[in-house]
Amino acid sequence: MTAQLPEATGSFGEKPTLTFPDASAPAELEVLVLSRGDGDLVEAGDDLVVHYLGQTWAGHVFDNSYDRGSSINFPIGVGAVIGGWDEGLVGQQIGSRVLLSIPPHLGYGDRGVPAAGIKGGDTLVFVVDIVGVG
Repeated sequence: MTAQLPEATGSFGEKPTLTFPDASAPAELEVLVLSRGDGDLVEAGDDLVVHYLGQTWAGHVFDNSYDRGSSINFPIGVGAVIGGWDEGLVGQQIGSRVLLSIPPHLGYGDRGVPAAGIKGGDTLVFVVDIVGVG
């Protein structure tokens, strides 16, 4: 049985809104391609350029790049970001919109990020638009 995942509104490049199911967060990483791009595959070591929205499972939005009006970039697949991003985004196609449900052991673990309102043990959900590689 597949885990029940949140539904995301909007299309690539638009700020999404997440609607959560009445279910517990999945215990493992879940990756759902909402719309597949037609670009090259993301490879470990690429400098990835993305727009994203991050929300705790059935909780609050703790960060998003859409409101800032600028994408972010970072090395992917080399441990520079949380494990759920490294595992979930390497191998995706540029131009894709991907939903990631990231369990604590691939996110911020037991420590969380209190300044962002992320408690220890929180499952994180991201909608990521893969804009390109730098």
